Amino acid sequence: MMDWYKLLSTKRFGQETKEPVSESRSPFHKDQDRIVFSSAFRRLQDKTQVHSMTDSDYVRTRLTHSMEVASVGRSLGANAGQVVIDRHLKNSTYTAAEFGHIVSAACLAHDIGNPPFGHFGEDTIRHWFKTRAAAKGHLDGLSSAQQKDFLEFEGNAQGFRVLTKLQNWRHDGGLRLTYATLGTFMKYPRVSDIENPIPEDFAGKKFGIMQSELPEFSAIAGELGLIKRENRNYWCRHPLTYLVEAADDICYSVVDIEDGYKLGRLEFAETEDLMLRLLGESPNRYGEIEDNSEKISYLRAKCIGHLIGEVSSIFADYERDILEGSFKKDLLSYSMNANIFEEVNVLCKTRIFNHRERVQAELRGSEILNTLLEVFFTANLEWEKLLNEKAPPSPRSKVVMNLFENQRDYSKPLYDWLLDITDFVSGMTDSFAIRQFSDLKGLTSI
Repeated sequence: MMDWYKLLSTKRFGQETKEPVSESRSPFHKDQDRIVFSSAFRRLQDKTQVHSMTDSDYVRTRLTHSMEVASVGRSLGANAGQVVIDRHLKNSTYTAAEFGHIVSAACLAHDIGNPPFGHFGEDTIRHWFKTRAAAKGHLDGLSSAQQKDFLEFEGNAQGFRVLTKLQNWRHDGGLRLTYATLGTFMKYPRVSDIENPIPEDFAGKKFGIMQSELPEFSAIAGELGLIKRENRNYWCRHPLTYLVEAADDICYSVVDIEDGYKLGRLEFAETEDLMLRLLGESPNRYGEIEDNSEKISYLRAKCIGHLIGEVSSIFADYERDILEGSFKKDLLSYSMNANIFEEVNVLCKTRIFNHRERVQAELRGSEILNTLLEVFFTANLEWEKLLNEKAPPSPRSKVVMNLFENQRDYSKPLYDWLLDITDFVSGMTDSFAIRQFSDLKGLTSI
């Protein structure tokens, strides 16, 4: 069984000495601040959430979504923290607010590794590696596990790279967050080459650890006392990760409905009906609101508050199972509203997401990302041939290599320079990717 004292480790990744702890500002509160002030977090303001490149200034971006998820996560964490303190930590100095800070920090960072153009961007990167790099034998020099890091490219795993290697103290601890926050961030604590993940284990349905970060996460998991599954590079989640997932799912389920209405893709009556059914009853003062848009915003707030209470109770009910590592599903699957969430999911796919504007945006995104990956891959491949075989690269490739940080005069292993490419592309905002594509194509505007 996992131990809360170990799970709440304040040790900082990449930092050997312990820093003094202030009573007014916990180490976990500092984690939040470090994430908020990072450039990777700021770039989320120009990354697609759901509705790509919309002209509406209302619809959420990755940044506003992450902030909303963090707000929900803070409440969930504080509620859970009080339960944990009452059950396990009565004689400690931990406060419920500290649990909220941990969950909120992980929520702020939960999308920090996502590439431009949303989940479609992830799909496009995977497809390019399968149909271009792997199909032409360019990945043959990699191990099977290394190949899968690219063939199954995952924004969650990229996010762990951002937090631990690519920001601030580059390759020396990254943001140097606490082990507790990094463990809570890890939604899918396994590597990419795990065959046959445990059936119905939500923590194993994707991978969150690249081969490049396996030693780092292994050390974090050991410090936190995370349970290893079947002696593989596959662990149980940190218990607070379930709250990060729930906060994200709550915001998706409720906010997507609101955005769908604001964009005119859902009628008021059906939007209102869904939200009132989630609540189970009409709020006392709901009838006082006259404007339909304000009614939906009010219901959205009430729904989120209602779900925070329900999820907090579910976590308390299953906390022992989570600590034992036997809990496999997500918290919301035990909600009384689980059937409504399924209904919302279908509605979003058929009416909100599957829209002409989104299709057109994804077509643009596909062309942009495929072009960037092709050009960057070719430039790096030719650069390696120059360094190893003295074969001169094309003039274009020589110029393209200047785009990468610290242009190298030494050969790199294939795995490492492929990581350079995915680091560069996934770190782009939508607008920067568009501008880069325009420059590569010699266009004055796009």
